[in-house]
Amino acid sequence: MWEYTEKVKEHFLNPRNVGIIENADGVGEVGSLACGDALTLYFKLNEDRIADVKFQTFGCASAIASSSALTEMLKGLTLDEAKKISNDDIAEFLGGLPKEKMHCSVMGREALEAAIADYEGTRAKEVEGEIVCECFGVTDLQIERVVRENQLTTIEDVTSYVKAGGGCENCHDRIQEIIDSVLGREPRPKKKKAKLTNIQKIKLIEETLEREIRPALEKDGGDIELIDVDGNAVYVQLRGTCATCRLSQVTLSEYVQTKLRELVTPELVVEEVHP
Repeated sequence: MWEYTEKVKEHFLNPRNVGIIENADGVGEVGSLACGDALTLYFKLNEDRIADVKFQTFGCASAIASSSALTEMLKGLTLDEAKKISNDDIAEFLGGLPKEKMHCSVMGREALEAAIADYEGTRAKEVEGEIVCECFGVTDLQIERVVRENQLTTIEDVTSYVKAGGGCENCHDRIQEIIDSVLGREPRPKKKKAKLTNIQKIKLIEETLEREIRPALEKDGGDIELIDVDGNAVYVQLRGTCATCRLSQVTLSEYVQTKLRELVTPELVVEEVHP
């Protein structure tokens, strides 16, 4: 059970400014349902000040409380004043957040920046930087920024702030390199990755199928179901349009198997089970 302040509890149980602003001057969308947290922030200006601000969020108590707090902080500010709000300011407004939930305040700050960029017409069309954490779509630039702004020193700290490294852990070495670079430290020797237990392997396979593979197949009317895992053999069954597609074996070998090898372990072999 997380140790929440009374103010966090209050904003979670009675969130302020929930909803949508029609014809908003600025709209910022960050996160994704696949990663567990998503936030959309809307604001309306009256002359040069924020007159109205609302949000919609999908996430935990900290995500809801952070979003609610941010909307209260923004009312009456100019955009220049709003730009100065940091994730630490959001956490401080709430009397603090558990370390493991600081990513919720970071998400709020990112939504605000996205909404202001939308208003100013400078919204980036593509995510900048190199994707470091495939599980949560976090780039090297995002990690560099959060390390620099919050004086983070460990991979665990980075995971708490932006979730990077909290999935398959394949990105841990790269995250450590970024931390060392920002802090001006000598690179550390790479740790040999511990072998996955069967339970860990199955869980990662299930998560990867659900988060990365199934959504892509569903776009074309297909689907996939995990039938069994035996050692490094992954038995799946294709559904929908995928089941009758003449390129189904290509899908399994070039997409499903490649993705599982990338995000779980390189030894996996995917085999199709027919009904």
